[in-house]
Amino acid sequence: VIYMPPQGKTFDQSCARRLAADYDHLVLVCGHYEGVDERFIEECVDEEISLGDFVLTGGEIAAMAVADSVCRLVPGVLADEQCYTGESHWVGLLEYPQYTRPDVWEGREVPPILRSGVDREIARWRRKKMLERTMDKRPELFAKFVPQTDEDKALLDEIDAALDDRNVERFANYLHTLSDKTQFIVITHRRGTMEAADVLYG
Repeated sequence: VIYMPPQGKTFDQSCARRLAADYDHLVLVCGHYEGVDERFIEECVDEEISLGDFVLTGGEIAAMAVADSVCRLVPGVLADEQCYTGESHWVGLLEYPQYTRPDVWEGREVPPILRSGVDREIARWRRKKMLERTMDKRPELFAKFVPQTDEDKALLDEIDAALDDRNVERFANYLHTLSDKTQFIVITHRRGTMEAADVLYG
């Protein structure tokens, strides 16, 4: 029996996986306005789950979200296990970008790699995008991620190198903007950064 109050443990994908794996039946109790009698909670409730640090009029919407998230993990509900194992949060990363037809829309083109038909390269591109998206949009989530494969480590090196290059470009732009009225002492381990400084100061 699960009660859905604001003070419950925050629901996430790992919680959905646990509930789907550990139980055949779940009873979701939805409080309304001031909740339910504390004696009922003490006597009947096994755990308390919340969607987050906000308050709804009742627990029905929260219960629907939990039910949907858990039920889709039950074998047979979705057509294939890959329907959910490749999604956001399954392995601690956000999902890669999705594209449909047409190939060009409003001047924006589907990445050519996705039309190449080379499954290995497509899988590598998708994994890299998962890493990039998580790093960019959810840094607190990315901080918990531990690469398990050599390929993940190689992809992270590629991402870091690209970030370094973009940072060098931004740094060079700052130097150009301020060079007429400011002097800099540049300490760096990046050759590109030093070259940007040398162009301005020799």
